[in-house]
Amino acid sequence: MGEVTKPFWEKPLAQLDRAEWEALCDGCGKCCLHKVEDEVTGDIHATNVACKLLDRHSGRCTNYSGRRAFVPDCIRLTAGNVDRLAWLPSTCAYRLRAEGKELPAWHYLVSGDREMVHQAGISVRGWTISETDAGDLEHHLVDREL
Repeated sequence: MGEVTKPFWEKPLAQLDRAEWEALCDGCGKCCLHKVEDEVTGDIHATNVACKLLDRHSGRCTNYSGRRAFVPDCIRLTAGNVDRLAWLPSTCAYRLRAEGKELPAWHYLVSGDREMVHQAGISVRGWTISETDAGDLEHHLVDREL
């Protein structure tokens, strides 16, 4: 009997190659939402305001490879910083894997269907606005766990 190979998404993040790393993204788009930090408490509050580059229907960046030219403060997520980014969504595949947890059933790598993230209500689809239309972020706070 041959050795059973685990799916790549079950490997530790540091062992993923670039293609595997990129494939791990579930396409929820929630990491591309603006957050507001309370200056007194340091608490992070969610908004419904999406980065101007986010396709709010698909949950994917419209210019991923060139995004930093348009959004200089876009964070480059790595295996080394995932556990230090408290604002990452609780459902984020990178966060879950960094915590040693399995991917949820709606993740496309598990379900085989990229629409499942949207059908499960996990994504930004249907409740967000682009930053180009939003105005003051304080008017867009949402009582929603990211």
